[in-house]
Amino acid sequence: MSVDREELKRLIDQIPDQDALEVYDFIGYLNIKREKDEVLHLDVVSISEDVNLSRQIMKSREDRENGRIYGQKSGLKYLRSKIEEFERGQDI
Repeated sequence: MSVDREELKRLIDQIPDQDALEVYDFIGYLNIKREKDEVLHLDVVSISEDVNLSRQIMKSREDRENGRIYGQKSGLKYLRSKIEEFERGQDI
């Protein structure tokens, strides 16, 4: 769509008052859509540049491939054992 700014302003000025609210809502929708697209792009860029996150993802893939995945019960058991180890270390 090739409409310059002045032409767009002229078209908007010709909109009847009863339709202006609908146009205003549409402009708000376009602004929200643009902001959402910008945020999604920033998220992708920031995630791709996060070295720690990339390392965690690779470690998670490796854990899955080697069967080091915990279900709910085994995960809780593992966490409890780690807490007990930590607490025993604190008693020294």
